[in-house]
Amino acid sequence: MAIAQLLKVKTEGKWNHGLQTSISIRDFEKITVDEPVNLGGTDEGPNPVELVLAGLSSCASVMIALIAKEQNFSYSGVDFKNEGTLDLRGLQGVEGVSPHFQSIQFDVVINTEESDERIQTLKAEVERRCPVLNLLADAGVQVDGNWKKA
Repeated sequence: MAIAQLLKVKTEGKWNHGLQTSISIRDFEKITVDEPVNLGGTDEGPNPVELVLAGLSSCASVMIALIAKEQNFSYSGVDFKNEGTLDLRGLQGVEGVSPHFQSIQFDVVINTEESDERIQTLKAEVERRCPVLNLLADAGVQVDGNWKKA
């Protein structure tokens, strides 16, 4: 068995007020995380679960780039569109209702001349290796990936 190659990732957070938090990541500009007005926030930034969906797109994008290189797969662009469904009863503490996503629709449109079979091979490997996608799947979230050619 190969020796583990561990990578530590760090963030810092500070509560601002209400439902708003400032997040610091390395030396980047702080991210304001908030909730929409209809959920009690001031809508000054994305909410945490929106950031999870953004993380899914960006993680898959990184994995597509790395794996496409390994597979000699040629493409000129990728667009992502995600939609997650939560049952708000879980956030409200209702017993037996999970507070995390119930399901996620993960649409990937790839601009390529590669065959549909090659796209499916790329998809399978990205789904196998993408950390965020696997985190969601391992939590029992149904992630429905729909990959198609632009």
